[in-house]
Amino acid sequence: MQLATHDAAAVRAVPLPVARWCLFLDVDGTLLEIAETPDAVVVPTPLKDALNSLSSRLDGALALISGRSISTLDALFDPYRFTAAGIHGCERREASGCIMRPEIDLKRFASVRAQLAEWSRQHPGTLLEDKRYALALHYRQVPHLESAARDEVLSVLPELATHELQPGKFVFELRPFGYTKGTAIDAFMHESPFRGRIPLFIGDDVTDEAGFAVVNQLGGLSIRVGEPTQTAARHQFPGVNEVVRWLTDLPRRT
Repeated sequence: MQLATHDAAAVRAVPLPVARWCLFLDVDGTLLEIAETPDAVVVPTPLKDALNSLSSRLDGALALISGRSISTLDALFDPYRFTAAGIHGCERREASGCIMRPEIDLKRFASVRAQLAEWSRQHPGTLLEDKRYALALHYRQVPHLESAARDEVLSVLPELATHELQPGKFVFELRPFGYTKGTAIDAFMHESPFRGRIPLFIGDDVTDEAGFAVVNQLGGLSIRVGEPTQTAARHQFPGVNEVVRWLTDLPRRT
């Protein structure tokens, strides 16, 4: 599909990365349009292949930085297994394949999960997503329940001393304290094959802001997807289509 003139101009406004760069990519809202429910998305095969080609071109210095779990990312991008940070940096798979995950109080976690699940059952249109280490209460289909969903999540938060509230697009999430997409990117930048490269990070949500801040500090390229908003990102793509087009064209332009 051809880009409209103003969209093409916006894409060209994003500078090309310099030599010895690395790539960090959010998934939902960046590589894929956000769906009504988390399990409704499908990753097109050409996109999978394009990312795999880019990863090879970068000697493996490409990582997915997502709110989804690593196991879910693997299912979405099958047959490829990319270096990745899941659940907003709470779990991280190094290029070597080693996965690091947080320790949580499983008994308290199960209690909170049960309470939120019951609340969700009583409020049709909401959805509780269990990410094993985090819990995400979605209200995309019933946006008028935003305040009620926030209040419910805040009411159970004291039971999980190891967790904190992470708001997102039509979702309130409880995730382990101290982890962000920024901490994940920073950790990758101290490891091979990312070490010594210039980082580029593309994201679309408030959960990506910590990543933009870290990339800016490292002199990299921070790019936010969507309508202009208050953000630490220094560049912008209008939407998912422009991101995919830019990534697909990137190998022949660098």
